[in-house]
Amino acid sequence: MTLGCLAGLTLGGCTGDPVASDGTEGDSDGETTEATSTPADETGMSSTGTGVGTSSADGSSSGMADETSAESGSSDSGDPPGVECLDDQFVNGPSPGPNYNDFDVELGSHCQGTNHQDITDIERVVFVGDSVTVGTPPTGANDFYRSLVAEELATMFGLQAPEFLWKQYDPIGGTSVVQESGDFASCAVWGARNDDLLTQLEDCFATEDYQMRTLVITTMGGNDAAALAKDYIDGVPLADVLADLEVMVGHHEMAIQWLLDPGKFPNGVFVVNANVYEFTDATMDLLSCPAAGTAGFNGNPENPDVLRGALLHINEEYARIAGENGTDVVFMAEGFCGHGFHADDASSPCYRGPGNGNWFDFTCIHPTPGGHEALADMFINVISE
Repeated sequence: MTLGCLAGLTLGGCTGDPVASDGTEGDSDGETTEATSTPADETGMSSTGTGVGTSSADGSSSGMADETSAESGSSDSGDPPGVECLDDQFVNGPSPGPNYNDFDVELGSHCQGTNHQDITDIERVVFVGDSVTVGTPPTGANDFYRSLVAEELATMFGLQAPEFLWKQYDPIGGTSVVQESGDFASCAVWGARNDDLLTQLEDCFATEDYQMRTLVITTMGGNDAAALAKDYIDGVPLADVLADLEVMVGHHEMAIQWLLDPGKFPNGVFVVNANVYEFTDATMDLLSCPAAGTAGFNGNPENPDVLRGALLHINEEYARIAGENGTDVVFMAEGFCGHGFHADDASSPCYRGPGNGNWFDFTCIHPTPGGHEALADMFINVISE
């Protein structure tokens, strides 16, 4: 689903055919015609019944699609084939996330993110991002994903682990109490958006730091996505919402390219960022969180497909950027899908079966201790493979 197709959803629905990975559009009888959208619009977004995207089939350990299945373009559900290790997690059909076969990315064997970098001999670890990275109450500081990952990386790379105050949050500044500790830095800030990334990065590097072989870890984009959702519900023109979406993606790409600027890190830099999750299990039932009003969500979208498509487009762009720049993405969106406020809803696109717990706390948008632990595992699996 292109951004133009997203805009069309408010005018009676998107009638365009899915864009194939070769840049053509398939019609109803299987023939193909040349795509008329611009390259920036060829995102592979789907207009399936769920309004979320589809994934593509993978029978191999590399996570790439089986050529025969991909060429057939069919499955039992009638959706394009997806990445099997992702699709198999969900009861009601393919993964609601991006079809990673549409992008030049390699999935890790863990199926929790991409595998583009051989991350070795790290000398310094820098965390940037938003409140998911800083950590928030009621979760304790030792249970934040940042704290868990730091301890694991200290062992993995023989680094000096951070002290407790580095793990603790400052409720006034919305940052870690201590920015630098051991071989670790944290410049993440509560409420940060993608246009804050460059400032955070600049603040986290002194002149001498650029000489160190560095790993940068981030969660960012959730506050941007929430703001887009609120604007759409509040009646901001869809064209303006979609323009803001493209701007936020652009800021993410600028930050990645800033880090990878040739010569900036002569001894190497690695980047691992999470994609963007949400708490409704792809239902876009924002009021499913009991504290939705406190979180700023005062209603549900008139057309949930618009918000589904917008979030899908963001995560597709994160995948594209990772593939083009050789960085890695943690599939936080897919990992938390089915662990939101519709976790027990057997009709939701993210339903995983009975007994799957909620990983979002009472704030609606932050992980529980169990969610932080799961996210830490995702990051460690992507970093270590």
